[in-house]
Amino acid sequence: MAITASAVFSKIWTIAVAILFFGVIIIIHEFGHFITAKLFDVKINEFSIGMGPAVFKRQKGETQYSIRALPIGGYVSMEGEDEDSDDERAFNNKKVWQKIIIVIAGATMNLILGLVIMAITLSTSSELIGTNTIKEFYPDAVSEQYGLQAGDKFIKIDGHRVLSERDLSFLMARSKDGVFDFTVERNGEKVELEDVKFDTREVDGITLIVYDFIIIGEKANFKNVFVNSFTQSASIVRTVWLSLFDIITGRYGMSELAGPVGTVDIIADVTQEAAKQHNFDNLLFIMALITINIGVANLLPLPALDGGRLIFLILEGIRRKKINPKYEGYVHAAGFALLILLMLFVTYNDIVRIIQQH
Repeated sequence: MAITASAVFSKIWTIAVAILFFGVIIIIHEFGHFITAKLFDVKINEFSIGMGPAVFKRQKGETQYSIRALPIGGYVSMEGEDEDSDDERAFNNKKVWQKIIIVIAGATMNLILGLVIMAITLSTSSELIGTNTIKEFYPDAVSEQYGLQAGDKFIKIDGHRVLSERDLSFLMARSKDGVFDFTVERNGEKVELEDVKFDTREVDGITLIVYDFIIIGEKANFKNVFVNSFTQSASIVRTVWLSLFDIITGRYGMSELAGPVGTVDIIADVTQEAAKQHNFDNLLFIMALITINIGVANLLPLPALDGGRLIFLILEGIRRKKINPKYEGYVHAAGFALLILLMLFVTYNDIVRIIQQH
């Protein structure tokens, strides 16, 4: 009985950590909108963390600060954001470039947070920082027989530029047959290698690449931590876009998407493992991955997201004329409804997946 209680407590505290981290992401995101709105003297009616009914409210000056029951988002409600307002401090009466900065500030803060976490991860990790250069091959390596050599630095994989060592595993994992076209730097010159083959193996119906080489690692120092913080964060940004493209084109199914429940479960599991091993490298990386994912996802040009609002503002700037807020409101309302349906779908998949795993 004591073991069961201990296991339950262990799961509860790790889930609490995951929810707390989500709360930090939300606060950072909304603070980006809030502080830039304040910078341009926009009237803010409410700053809310969470959605749904309020569990805490406090009025300070012209702004109500709220914590709401559902920790799945948040918002900064600005005067004139979704309707016309005659108030000179209203969002709709500000210059287009100011509104654009306010709209993208939330996602920008998420990306900056991800960059900071990535720098902490790299500088505190006990492992070496990976490079794009091959150190050596395992015995009987197939890729070596097809033209790769020790000392080769990966420049491109199937036409995609290699930004960091994380691109090696991601770009190669997208292959279905284990055959690649590489551009490498060899002895100071670019070399094109076509149809380089790797061994593959099937695991649960999924084709996995057998990586038969070892890359060069470097001890962390200021220079490579600084550079890799940007390159590895950029790799994650591109991973989000390529993964979205893969879902749209059918390479991956919608069932493979993870929503808030699935993400909390992942963070909780990684947190539990990190606590057991007293090694938080993977947890920090997962946190960087998630906050960068959220930043990129918010900039997607979809209604109800910051990216959707950005599109309308760009059109306003091009036309030099405001778009009727009523019609824009209809678009965002429809987009929000579809977003809720998608959230329900992925949450259902999350719950089914968790039940099957446990």
